[in-house]
Amino acid sequence: MIFVIAESILKDEAATAEFIKIAKANLATVRAEKGCISYNLTEDCKEGAAAANARPNVLTFVECWESMEALQNHLAAPHMKAFMEKVGGLRTGKTLKIVTPV
Repeated sequence: MIFVIAESILKDEAATAEFIKIAKANLATVRAEKGCISYNLTEDCKEGAAAANARPNVLTFVECWESMEALQNHLAAPHMKAFMEKVGGLRTGKTLKIVTPV
């Protein structure tokens, strides 16, 4: 099992709204991919003790894949290449973390 934490830092509120729109349009396609266990777009929690660390204009995909092969197929899929082209200009930065259970 492979877990992915893919964070995007967006330029501003307008870029964040556009990113969300583009990402939501892609969710069902990704979730239907072979090997996708879960694929969720999230934002920093703005409630309780977590609110103090909430960052504006930061969105994070939290993903789970059956295998590295499934993840690699996902990253190479035409709809993901199109997604990356659409959102590339909306970001000021990104991080990608890929982890496995111990």
